[in-house]
Amino acid sequence: MQTPDGLYVFLGPTLPRADAARYLDATYLPPVAQGDVIRLCERKPRAIGIVDGYFGNIPSVWHKEILHAIHQGVAVFGASSMGALRAAELHPFGMIGVGAVFEAFRDGRLEDDDEVAVIHGPAELGYPSLSEAMVNIRRTLADAAQEGVVPAATARRLEAIAKALPYRERGFGRVFRLAAAEGLPEEELADLRNWLPTGRCDQKREDALDLLQTMRRWAAGGGRAPEARFHFEHTALWDRALRDGGRCQTGNPLD
Repeated sequence: MQTPDGLYVFLGPTLPRADAARYLDATYLPPVAQGDVIRLCERKPRAIGIVDGYFGNIPSVWHKEILHAIHQGVAVFGASSMGALRAAELHPFGMIGVGAVFEAFRDGRLEDDDEVAVIHGPAELGYPSLSEAMVNIRRTLADAAQEGVVPAATARRLEAIAKALPYRERGFGRVFRLAAAEGLPEEELADLRNWLPTGRCDQKREDALDLLQTMRRWAAGGGRAPEARFHFEHTALWDRALRDGGRCQTGNPLD
């Protein structure tokens, strides 16, 4: 069923739906996966927001299905997580990127997908995050150094420790234990630990809220989609994916 304004947002662990609904009246969908945007285009949306998305065991959203939506006259916004990654790659073609994470990937200051990856719980529990995103750790440590909570050198070392961890194991508790084992000053670690409850920054959440407010302003202002700045190539594989509802029978990515 289409919302009155035709707004749809793919959302998961980055932001609870109840919080999101206070900023934007939209249809909220689970994290985006391969084929979801193709199927959503059948509902004739005005705009699509992508925050969270699957990868790894569940195939990720194709670049080409986002280009398909843009070519169909749909405004596609991205931020925070999978949305930031795809927007950084597709903004030259009309996808609208929002927020600091998108800007960092667009400008080449971040490159690795694991910067935004987290492990999370099931949908029935609201996708609770069970690890900390690297982009959040980076921003929090930068703020701590700027505020004089820890020296800049200590913040850089903690950042390196976090980056070396698999994304599934990232969290401040694990970082503190490894830092202590390396012999980082106990007093500095204690100061940071005491500051974290009020000082921790959730950059992904901030960017998601920015996306919702951007979409709200866009809709309130008449909401015209950017012009598609590319030729959309209809290949046999793409046409088969359309017929199959977004499923690629060969298992190969569409690009």
